[in-house]
Amino acid sequence: MSPVVIDASVGVKWYFTERDGEPLATEADLLLRTYLENHIRILVPDLFYAEFANVFWKAERQARMTTRRAEAALESVLKLPFEVTPTLEVVREASVIARKYDRTVYDSIYLALAVRTGYHLVTADNRLVGAVGDSLPASWLGSL
Repeated sequence: MSPVVIDASVGVKWYFTERDGEPLATEADLLLRTYLENHIRILVPDLFYAEFANVFWKAERQARMTTRRAEAALESVLKLPFEVTPTLEVVREASVIARKYDRTVYDSIYLALAVRTGYHLVTADNRLVGAVGDSLPASWLGSL
């Protein structure tokens, strides 16, 4: 498998299971195992960590997760040695993508990073993949 950019919608699935009502958790786990076995490289923008932490903050507020579990999940993902790119390096391209495809700048940062590196974005957001079609390098996690 080629190097990939992943977004937070993939990463958070490592900390929920399909029993928790989290679709595609099994596919996300497989992607992480492939990475941990050094079969692929994963690149993320620094935004990944803020989005990741926000999902767990929200899960805590909704009583889907304890504070202890949320803190442990964040610590765990912070230890993964992903290649990290500063958002500043792709924000201009992301703004153009956001306007062109009517997507958030947050989502477009991942897309811009994929375009810049020639990697594919892997996302659990099927609507994002549908919005950009074949125009940008994005794949739905469920199709891997």
